[in-house]
Amino acid sequence: MKTLTAAVTMLCAAAAFVVFGGSSQQQQPAEKEANRYVPNEAFGFGEKLDYRVGYKFITAGNASFEVMPKPATVNGRQCYDIRFEVRSLESLEWLYKVRDRYRTVMDVNGIFPWEFEQSIREGGYSRDVKASFDQVNHVAKTTEGEYKITPYIHDIVSAFYYIRTQDLRQYSNNSIIPLRNFFDRESHDLGVKILGKQTVEVAAGKFKCIVIEPLIKDGGLFKSDGRILIWLSDDDRKIPVKVSSKIPIGTIDAELTGYRGLRGDLRSKVE
Repeated sequence: MKTLTAAVTMLCAAAAFVVFGGSSQQQQPAEKEANRYVPNEAFGFGEKLDYRVGYKFITAGNASFEVMPKPATVNGRQCYDIRFEVRSLESLEWLYKVRDRYRTVMDVNGIFPWEFEQSIREGGYSRDVKASFDQVNHVAKTTEGEYKITPYIHDIVSAFYYIRTQDLRQYSNNSIIPLRNFFDRESHDLGVKILGKQTVEVAAGKFKCIVIEPLIKDGGLFKSDGRILIWLSDDDRKIPVKVSSKIPIGTIDAELTGYRGLRGDLRSKVE
């Protein structure tokens, strides 16, 4: 069950590999840092995405992304209040219980985070983390300390939503985009490989998708830490339709089962 949790969590975490695609990572004047504007036609208040997590025909858990209907306010700025949750099925909790929750408070205009929360409950393991991001002075303040960050750093949830605002069609197949994000007390070098296009069918329907592969940069080279593939809807919404994680006996999949409150039509949906 822990492997299932890792696979569905990649719906959230894998998006962190695309946080600085197509943007400059150079330091800019501090007074301009929090005033970035990122056009967004991908999502809005009230959107919810639901997923089934399982192995072949066995369902082991569920997950969801939700943008809360009402905005939050941080530093006088309007923000999206975004939640990501992973839950094991109650019928399987005797084997391994999972209750993971993530939350990010993300600037509406700039699509960057001001606050982040993580609550992990997996079997007998638990961990709680809170962070606030000073996007002017480039400091992340967490329950474990203070850390220097690069301009417009993302957490693993805000990164997922940032990538949905970007035009992935501009990249050729097999190109690798170098990136960075903040996670577990560090800023990480990450990347995403564009694999091409494919049509996939899940419970929510059949969709034309762009397929990407998150990569971890290790020792100066891009190295995959257990292969993860993600199918994003090939339209302006760019919702994750499917996530597949390889394990020794096959693959663990997280598949879209339902959605509501979308900002516009899913033109990638075939049927």
